[in-house]
Amino acid sequence: MVSDFYFMIADLRSPVSLFNQIAAKLSSKLKKLGIETIEDLLFYYPFRYDDFSQILDIKDLTAGTIATIRGKVQLIENQRSWRRRVLITECIVNDITGSVKVIWFGQPYVAKILKSGDEVFISGRVDYNKGLFFSSPSYEKVTQTKEEFGTTHTARLVPVYNLTKGITSKQLRYLIKMVLSNVSAIREYLPGQIIRGLKFPGLAEAIKQIHFPDSKTKLDQAQKRLKFDEFFLIQLKNQLARQKLNNSKATSVPFASEVIKKWVTKLPFKLTDAQRRSAWEILQDLSRDRPMNRLLEGDVGSGKTVVAAMAMLDVVQNNLQVALMAPTEILAKQHYHTITKLFSDFDFKIGLMTRTQGEIFGDGRQDKKDLIKKIKSGKIKVVIGTHALIQEKVYFYNLALAIVDEQHRFGVQQRKALQQKSGHPEVLPHFLSMTATPIPRSLALTIYGDLDISIIDQMPAGRKKVITKIVQSAQRDKAYRFIRQEIVRGRQVFVICPLIDPSDKLGFKSVREEAVRLDKKIFPEFKIAVLHGRLKSEEKEMIMRDFSAGKINILVSTSVVEVGVDVPNATVMMIEGADRFGLAQLHQFRGRVGRGQDQSYCFLFSQTENDFSKERLAALVSSSDGFKLAEQDLRFRGPGETLGTVQSGMPDLHLANLFDFAIIKQAREWSERIIAWDPDLQKNPNLKQKIGDLEDIHLE
Repeated sequence: MVSDFYFMIADLRSPVSLFNQIAAKLSSKLKKLGIETIEDLLFYYPFRYDDFSQILDIKDLTAGTIATIRGKVQLIENQRSWRRRVLITECIVNDITGSVKVIWFGQPYVAKILKSGDEVFISGRVDYNKGLFFSSPSYEKVTQTKEEFGTTHTARLVPVYNLTKGITSKQLRYLIKMVLSNVSAIREYLPGQIIRGLKFPGLAEAIKQIHFPDSKTKLDQAQKRLKFDEFFLIQLKNQLARQKLNNSKATSVPFASEVIKKWVTKLPFKLTDAQRRSAWEILQDLSRDRPMNRLLEGDVGSGKTVVAAMAMLDVVQNNLQVALMAPTEILAKQHYHTITKLFSDFDFKIGLMTRTQGEIFGDGRQDKKDLIKKIKSGKIKVVIGTHALIQEKVYFYNLALAIVDEQHRFGVQQRKALQQKSGHPEVLPHFLSMTATPIPRSLALTIYGDLDISIIDQMPAGRKKVITKIVQSAQRDKAYRFIRQEIVRGRQVFVICPLIDPSDKLGFKSVREEAVRLDKKIFPEFKIAVLHGRLKSEEKEMIMRDFSAGKINILVSTSVVEVGVDVPNATVMMIEGADRFGLAQLHQFRGRVGRGQDQSYCFLFSQTENDFSKERLAALVSSSDGFKLAEQDLRFRGPGETLGTVQSGMPDLHLANLFDFAIIKQAREWSERIIAWDPDLQKNPNLKQKIGDLEDIHLE
């Protein structure tokens, strides 16, 4: 049996179904938990622990406490409850100090497992009803094996795991305990100097203690080690990516100071200090002969586009090309209109290319084949588009700068595609990512450790703060009257709903039903339109064009308007089911208004009585600082929700969280030291294998 067990887990990547009969029987259920291999089982950590470690004499038990006793079963039997019509298993357990009743509801099999005379551990809550008793506690026979290797379900810090239907805590603990009996099969990958320097336990010991800790001290040591590991592997991968990028070549773009300074003086507004600082950081990067890899981060309306335009102008003045990619056609076309307006005094060609459209500013619509030829010849200096730029047969003459808007993690495949299309595949284009989603520093350091970050943390002068209010059901009619007044004054309104179609199960308002209700019952005199992701691109474009032109009074939309939509005449943002959205997303919605000179308003409609949801919405009312809200959103909902549910590039954190600031700092410092000492990880083969093939390192 022992030799078979060793054989089965010699390769930790073996399917868990091969481990034993119980694992085979539960394999489909385990898969739902993300457990497919023996390694997955080992690294499936508990989310909390029941402290059953203090063993009491029966005479010392008190009602309302969690306790563990060790005693002998005197009597055990099943009987039917005349009230509940369920089977009750009653048991009397005694030790040298006394006896106590133990009751299990609906678990008649317990009477087959435990027999009179068995020595047992009982762990659970002590209640009182005409005497003390344990109510449905955990139980475990005391055997020679238990004495030697320790208990699993009682008399210790007992791990509690996330489960799925069809798997019990006992089954999962049993499987993990079995695998842990050969925990030495786990290969240590952390360099010895880190383990010694930070006084960490070895990986095998940490895994053992995280599942079945011998003490709270041992658990704490294991948690620190494994949290560090999660951050360290992310940071090390970032360092390798940064190193690889630093060893690559890019076209040096000298600073066209005279042209840019003259252009800045002619802008109809004054740049903020934060814009100037960010622009200078980017221009310095462009002047180097290694690829820029920078994230430009700024709140809604902080002026990122102008900063990016400055970099574009610098590149074009050096007779090189720029590509700007946006995630949607709406945003791509908006950038096209903004950029052409900013560069109206220059005679270089600016093109637009999406899946449905090709255009050159001043020359009108273009046949796509002709547009592609002009891009390849270098006649078009600035190309703005969607992913059509890399998905279609587009090649550049000398692409020096690629800008990606609202896509924080620009994947390695897209980067490679642009490099191959750049005109000089041996030279990487400079890369600038932009985001209006404020990212907390801890999150940015963890996910974007391979990026240099520029932050625009100032708003342009004269921008009025959007007045934000939570609207209760009783105040709805008053809010509608106010909205009517705004429309009569010539202003426009956004209405955001969580769903496209009605859903009885979720109980949230949908775009379609809300548009009909507003049109028929509330605002029949106004023009109302619907916008959502299922519409064809042409339909969405037409609706946004009409809304921008003032032909539509109220636009009822899903979150498709979250990013980039710019309608200065819109002064009211009304959000139905506001508690359904994260703070960062609500802040993005709010950023769609307040873009003109008029006072703007954001109304949060919510029917929730949940204190947690109320606290989140109150945070939005009290603050207009996107970075502070992002920190709160991180606490409230976690990193996935802070960045959006489809955010790619999220670190796979099982134990650590992004408020482990000290550990994040340690991981970053040690990752830098290890790369400085062992740049290709040749001295640490286990670590290299853990990280993966260096050729697969993302250059994001």
